[in-house]
Amino acid sequence: MILANVRGRLRGPDFRLVILALSRGDARRRARYERFLVEQGPDRLLDEPGLLEGLLAVRSLAAPSPPLFTYVAVRHVLLAAGIDDPELADYLAALLLEFGDHGRHAKIRAVDDDSYHYLVDIVADLGDEDDSGERGLLLRAHLGNYSLWLAGLFPDYIAARRTRAGGPDLPYYDELGRQGYRLASEHRLAERFGVASIYRAAAARFPALRQAFNRLSDRVFFPDSASPDKILRNL
Repeated sequence: MILANVRGRLRGPDFRLVILALSRGDARRRARYERFLVEQGPDRLLDEPGLLEGLLAVRSLAAPSPPLFTYVAVRHVLLAAGIDDPELADYLAALLLEFGDHGRHAKIRAVDDDSYHYLVDIVADLGDEDDSGERGLLLRAHLGNYSLWLAGLFPDYIAARRTRAGGPDLPYYDELGRQGYRLASEHRLAERFGVASIYRAAAARFPALRQAFNRLSDRVFFPDSASPDKILRNL
């Protein structure tokens, strides 16, 4: 199960790199951010404006760890969208790291016999599973996760498939993603695993999350790609 645990994976070298990225070679700024970390803690430092740009700038000198870069990227695009929810950002960063493993995006957990390449297949299996069991919760969460992964990070693929074969549009993914997270939040095991509030927040804000992920995709993951849809998204 994907959990909001990326911030907990950050270590001393990560925060030293954060300070390096923010100070940009200025010794006084470096000392100020070191005091900042001690006095206000890591979460406040990770929210500092300009950190994502700083990490992008220092990547040629020192590569940020995947947890650090992913959390900062997600947190800052959500903040730019007016979504100030560190726990939700932590969960979505964990989602990106998990789904980045080869083939993991098509499975409800890392080791599973079934693969899902279409949302309708997940919806179909929801009716066949024991609603009260863990697999039922994982299917519901995966409907939300996979919808956000596809429509958030690969909107040009969605648009191209719609043009070629009449595939579904982005609002379709918004609706199914919202439904998946809502159903997951209502599952009896969601509170036990500490994910109910995260799923509720994701369901309530799904279109805004998808749009924030579109910006993350355009700016960070695929900055050199060009398409009519990307141009319209960035107007």
